[in-house]
Amino acid sequence: MRRVPRIALAGAATASLALVLSACGGTSTSSGSGSSESKGDKGLAIAYDVGGKGDQSFNDAAFAGLEKAKKEFGYETADIEPTDGETDADKEQRLASLAKQGYNPVVGVGYAYAPAVKAAAEKYPDTTFGIVDDSTIEAKNVADLVFSEQEASYLAGVAAAKATKTGTVGFVGGVDIPLIHKFEAGFAQGAKDTKPGVKVLSQYLTQTAEEGGFSSPDKGKTAAEGQIEKKADVVYAAAGLSGQGVIEAAAANKVWAIGVDSDQYLQEALGKYKGSILTSATKDVAKAVYNLAKSVEDGQPESGIVRGDLKSGEVGLADSNPEFKSNTAIQEAVEAAKKKIISGEIKVEAS
Repeated sequence: MRRVPRIALAGAATASLALVLSACGGTSTSSGSGSSESKGDKGLAIAYDVGGKGDQSFNDAAFAGLEKAKKEFGYETADIEPTDGETDADKEQRLASLAKQGYNPVVGVGYAYAPAVKAAAEKYPDTTFGIVDDSTIEAKNVADLVFSEQEASYLAGVAAAKATKTGTVGFVGGVDIPLIHKFEAGFAQGAKDTKPGVKVLSQYLTQTAEEGGFSSPDKGKTAAEGQIEKKADVVYAAAGLSGQGVIEAAAANKVWAIGVDSDQYLQEALGKYKGSILTSATKDVAKAVYNLAKSVEDGQPESGIVRGDLKSGEVGLADSNPEFKSNTAIQEAVEAAKKKIISGEIKVEAS
């Protein structure tokens, strides 16, 4: 059924719901009553991936989608941070608690939520769940929000190949998993198609997320410094919060960084480094999260695989840096590659 927003309560309800995590890290409780009478007034809830809010990237993009939904629909929202060492059971408890309180939809931000989303969705079939970056869950009440990251990364590779003066570029991946392989594959293909003979250095920070690959700027900085010592003068990071260290290293060594997921040139926390951020390979997590909330609000919840790609405009390259935007050679090369990808002339590898 379609939820009817209570616009009269917008002034109070649009403030994000204060949430308190228990010591075990799995349960969240609302500052409101949580009674069944308030179920119809509660809307989108998101549970963050490793790195949490403030990563200037993936999680912050999801929060932007939540903020847009909150403003437009005038309902209560919730966003919850991850905790160190949490288990799938902790994640499931978190999602189930949100559904029990009446939030709808409930979104797990990141592939690590797959087991938890699957289990919670079975327990709460009347709640729509979403998961970002996972396509393995087949359920009527689950939307798999995925992206063709390799296409945006290909364009990043084109830009890097046009910008490099040393003929060497670098890729830093947060965790050595298939999702991040897509970023690496697209970037390397785009660079080599654009400048045959270009050298692409690649490094993954950790084998598992638990080791801090997505949440350790110091690891990202060290990896980038190593690549820069090997003459990389453009470094692309797909590493969540760790990517901030890559950007810092690029700025310190006066080379280019390429951001990821969000337009990192515009991120306030990265303001002092923005002159070194050539562009960012973006994926519109904000739009995907907002669209899921809108589909629930409209009474036609999304489900199944919902993919954003270059053709739909949900992945691409940011052009906020004036130096990038005014570089005719880069812009022409990127635009030509974009047209060929959309038409199918260029097939971008995902691994």
